[in-house]
Amino acid sequence: MATTVTATTVRLPAAPLGPENPLPALHPNGELHRIDPADLPGLPADMARQIGYAPLRTVLPVRVLDGYGRDRAPADLDALVVENDRLRATVLPGLGGRLHSLVHKPTGRELLYRNPVLQPADFALAGAWFSGGVEWNLGATGHAAHTCAPLHAAKVPAPDGGEMLRLWEWERLRDLAFQIDFWLPGDSDFLYVGVRVRNPHDRTVPAYWWSNTAVPDTDRTRVLAPAQAAWHFGHQRRLRQVGLPAPEPGGPDVSYPGGSEHAADYFLDIRGDDRRWIAALDGDGQGLVQTSTDLLRGRKVFWWGRGRGGRRWQEWLTEPGTGGYLEIQAGLARTQFEHIPMPADTDLSWLEAYGPLAADPDLVHGADWGTARAEAAARLEAALPRAAVDTAYADWLEQADAEPKEILHTGSGWGALEAERGHLRLPGTPFDATTLGEQQKPWLELLLAGVFPRPPAGAAPGPGLVAPQWRELLESADTYPGNEWFRDYYLGIAQWAAGDQAQAVRSWERSLAAHPSPWAARALAVADAAGGRTEQAADRYTAAWDELAATAEQYGPQVRDVQRALLAEAVPVLLDAGRAAEAGRLLAAPALDGGAPLDDGRIRLLRARTALARGDAPAARALLDAGIVLADLREGAEELSDTWTAVAERLVAGEGEITDAVRAEARAAHPLPAHYDFLMRPEES
Repeated sequence: MATTVTATTVRLPAAPLGPENPLPALHPNGELHRIDPADLPGLPADMARQIGYAPLRTVLPVRVLDGYGRDRAPADLDALVVENDRLRATVLPGLGGRLHSLVHKPTGRELLYRNPVLQPADFALAGAWFSGGVEWNLGATGHAAHTCAPLHAAKVPAPDGGEMLRLWEWERLRDLAFQIDFWLPGDSDFLYVGVRVRNPHDRTVPAYWWSNTAVPDTDRTRVLAPAQAAWHFGHQRRLRQVGLPAPEPGGPDVSYPGGSEHAADYFLDIRGDDRRWIAALDGDGQGLVQTSTDLLRGRKVFWWGRGRGGRRWQEWLTEPGTGGYLEIQAGLARTQFEHIPMPADTDLSWLEAYGPLAADPDLVHGADWGTARAEAAARLEAALPRAAVDTAYADWLEQADAEPKEILHTGSGWGALEAERGHLRLPGTPFDATTLGEQQKPWLELLLAGVFPRPPAGAAPGPGLVAPQWRELLESADTYPGNEWFRDYYLGIAQWAAGDQAQAVRSWERSLAAHPSPWAARALAVADAAGGRTEQAADRYTAAWDELAATAEQYGPQVRDVQRALLAEAVPVLLDAGRAAEAGRLLAAPALDGGAPLDDGRIRLLRARTALARGDAPAARALLDAGIVLADLREGAEELSDTWTAVAERLVAGEGEITDAVRAEARAAHPLPAHYDFLMRPEES
């Protein structure tokens, strides 16, 4: 059959993504994977340089997506299918362009781990993320901010004269344009994925890309790549080089993830001009291989481990009994801690290929590491020669600027706004003015008229922009009479994003003096907390809460989302300041929209922590025993286990001191329930 690109839907049990958090993301980027600067001198010079280059301070201007729950119902998700007589690739354009499924039609094998549900969890830079398939990560260390966002999609002519699927969008953390082209030649067993990232600015910008592929994880799955060493990052939060396949003499073979107890990352060190590839093969020697042109140099394997915490995470992200997964990944740098300088007015491009690989199981599993690698490499070369990938890349580049001929899906209007501001022309990836929406309208008015608009009626303030050019426009903007406070509030956000905290505080103080608002008070509370001024931060949060309660009718139905977001920030600060009674007052307040009281898992956990802080450990334990489901639990977070442990220790100690003996007795008398065990490390570490 000729290659086709068709629109359809995929029906899955799905938890709705919910609304964006209405409070701007002023808090430091909470990415789990960070390197202690003290460890940098021991790393290769270029790696250390790139690890220290342009780390992300916050996820501004993106807003955090944390309004989801865990109640799933059947939903029809927009899908685009690229298909020939050998492969069927299913892409979800409304969810970051995720490659949801890749089926090898002659064998009927699903080559990816295809998640049977859509369950958001707090793993991405901007909150919501889901597991399965292949995700495309651009921006900064972590899962992309656009992982649950819609992308533009269209049909374009393929290099062989057939059809090709193009996705594109504006990446807002680094202000880069990107495109992903899915090309499946008529007789091919391999899906080609052409990627181009563009820096259209007159300044150098940090670049980051990793393609993360989820594959089934069985006890016999072996991960192979042309590497003899790896950079290991585990629960100690240190990056160190180890040998393969056994990092320690006599230790386990880490090419078999099924033998590991805890979660770990291994960045496979492919050197010189060795071909870039990675494969995950099952007990029969069959599975998926990913390869690419040489620019995509990095390869990594990640697994959850067979420990109780790892099993719990896999159940959390999918459904019990559906089988686990691991990830094989490919990126621009050797590790995911690095960002690469991308000069002004340049682009980065490469071609990836995904397809089936069948190797001799006796050589894959019954031979040494070198023999197993050589067997997989030979089978890959026979199925898809390295030269063929290079030729396909050259052919694809000739079509990279081809204009879309049929729009299939629409992304955000942020690219259109940036194209208007920068007078950008980006062939092949049009950001049409018709995509501009309500969120972009205030900024378009600032751009075209030089006037910052009035606050919206019946809604909370919308998203802000923080790039240097927008900050300059804010600084010189005219305002409507009495509207200076609103402009200063947004100016403070842009200054905060740039790292100019003192100027941001001054802008917010001017805003608050001119017009008391919960928004500026909350922003100042974040600044005080970041500066270690806990008591002042508690005062600011209380003021923000009281101002929100007094003006709730101004923000319409959105006030409920604001109330929840403010509670989630304010209560921990009040507890840190020793003001548990005040935290209890906020938690006991009725819903500001007049609806049912706020009572999700995050609020219940805050109530348990507040009860413990007020000396009522039995009440805290009762809340835990009743069940707390924390839908927005962050990867690596130990809030649930820490709260359980603290309550157990207080129950054992009573009014007395919590000693090592008390801790041991508490562990024995009140073991951590499995449903609260999300530990990604040994319990004693």
